[in-house]
Amino acid sequence: MTIKFKNRSFFTFLTLFFSFSTLSLSVSDHFDGDYSPNNNMPSKSGGQWVLLQSSIGISAMHMQVLNNDKVIIFDRTDMGPSNLSLPIDKCRKEGDVGQLDCTAHSVLYDIASNTFRPLLLQTDTWCSSGAVLSDGTLVQTGGYNVGDRVIRLFTPCNNEGCDWVELSKNLWDRRWYASNQILPDNRIIVVGGRRVFTYEFYPKIDSLSSSLYLRFLIETRDPGEENNLYPFLHLLPDGNLFIFANRRSILFDYINNKLVKEFPVIPGNDKRNYPSTGSSILLPVKLSAGSDGNGTAVLPDAEVMVCGGAPAGAFIKSDKESVYVEASRTCGRLKVTDKYPVWSMEFMPMPRVMSDMLLLPSGDVIIINGASNGTAGWEDAVGPNLNPVLYSPDEEEPDRRFVVLNPSKIPRMYHSSAVVLPDGRILVGGSNPHRRYNFTAYPYPTDLSLEAFHPHYLDPENAYMRPSILSLESIGRTVSYNEVLSVTFELSSYSPSGEISVSLMTPSFTTHSFAMNQRLVVLNVVSVSQLSVYAYKVVVNGPPTATVAPPGYYMMFVVHAGIPSHAVWVKVTWN
Repeated sequence: MTIKFKNRSFFTFLTLFFSFSTLSLSVSDHFDGDYSPNNNMPSKSGGQWVLLQSSIGISAMHMQVLNNDKVIIFDRTDMGPSNLSLPIDKCRKEGDVGQLDCTAHSVLYDIASNTFRPLLLQTDTWCSSGAVLSDGTLVQTGGYNVGDRVIRLFTPCNNEGCDWVELSKNLWDRRWYASNQILPDNRIIVVGGRRVFTYEFYPKIDSLSSSLYLRFLIETRDPGEENNLYPFLHLLPDGNLFIFANRRSILFDYINNKLVKEFPVIPGNDKRNYPSTGSSILLPVKLSAGSDGNGTAVLPDAEVMVCGGAPAGAFIKSDKESVYVEASRTCGRLKVTDKYPVWSMEFMPMPRVMSDMLLLPSGDVIIINGASNGTAGWEDAVGPNLNPVLYSPDEEEPDRRFVVLNPSKIPRMYHSSAVVLPDGRILVGGSNPHRRYNFTAYPYPTDLSLEAFHPHYLDPENAYMRPSILSLESIGRTVSYNEVLSVTFELSSYSPSGEISVSLMTPSFTTHSFAMNQRLVVLNVVSVSQLSVYAYKVVVNGPPTATVAPPGYYMMFVVHAGIPSHAVWVKVTWN
């Protein structure tokens, strides 16, 4: 379906009717599982939405969960004053004009207390990127204008003293709409950006005097539309980097600046990267106890999933003609570790553009936010997708993998974001499809609120199935490579048919529908034993290599019959 308006201000009634009536789907038509305490099976519902804050003063364009249970949230700085004042002694000058701005464009959100405080950004972070180092420090790169080469750090602290720090050394190239990936050696690779066809590292490599050219980035750029910004990056278990842009993808050896192979083009006419914004994840990496003849651990399979986007030419139609073409309905899965990988295509229940894809601790995938028609960009989409979708990658029947969940009441369009919290909720915020904050725009005003979506595993009916981690037999909550590790947990009702698993999840840096660095590593279970009426112990093997799980902070979940515990933070490290 294509929606066309001669005048953007005219689309109010039709858009509201289409988005709220047509796309707010009834969950009762999609769920057939009822809670039954007698069969020890978890309840499945459509989830629940909870409004956390009606306004945090800024729109959540970027979000990152930190290892002290805080979430750093920030917008751009060049859109004028926000709705949150900085402390009285803190102001900044905006851009080349030097206009004084005493409002905040970043906040630090406390998960436990549901409170937030303002942070001070000095330069523009518009459409930037980030990754977290092994010590928990967020490295945030690029942005716009004088901020487009800036490197910013935020180090978590347990008081009110921590704030953004901008480094004096800049990036080699401007990084606006670039992507970041943490690497096994604790470096960060920064790839692409608008009219930039290179990659570089943080920290800089002393032997390099410039960034490195990557031909793939210019080859995937569509004239007039681009469709290769915010390329999808996934670190694979063999240490190479999967890079996806537009419709193409490659396996890249970033150490030797070498193209290892190019994968098949994803089928169809749909473009997948900004502004035809789809999303991508690395599906859960499942470890086993297997080894080769020399005793070396066998690397796990790796499979990438790409969903949503928009047809070729959709951005030009929406941006220049106010014609909003139906978004992509397809998802593609590619097992990149196969000798001859082939895309496996599936259809979502509805078309989606600008949706966030997040791994859940249960091993499922949630697709949330976005629109049904148009593309990313100012005023370039209509028809909000109010209903999240749950995708179960291990479901054998393809037509049962997608399940439509309960709708939000708040459209989350361009410049919205979402992250997974340690308690399993999804934190959702943002939406500002306008050049500046516009609270009277109809039907999609700038939104400054924060919501939490509670997936079915948080239903009260599932409390008796939910594990609670009691202890971790390690020093300082560390997990070493190849370590044998014991986790003690309690459980009110153990289901004999319910599998026990232990997973490590990296918190993502989410912006523009891409959860950078997100990773779910399912550890190999050696044994499960019962210690008392309600206490159990699970013994697992730690990750085999840093290419499987780069050093750093992870959320550890114990999962029973698909119901995850509240996470505890652990640090994956060398012995």
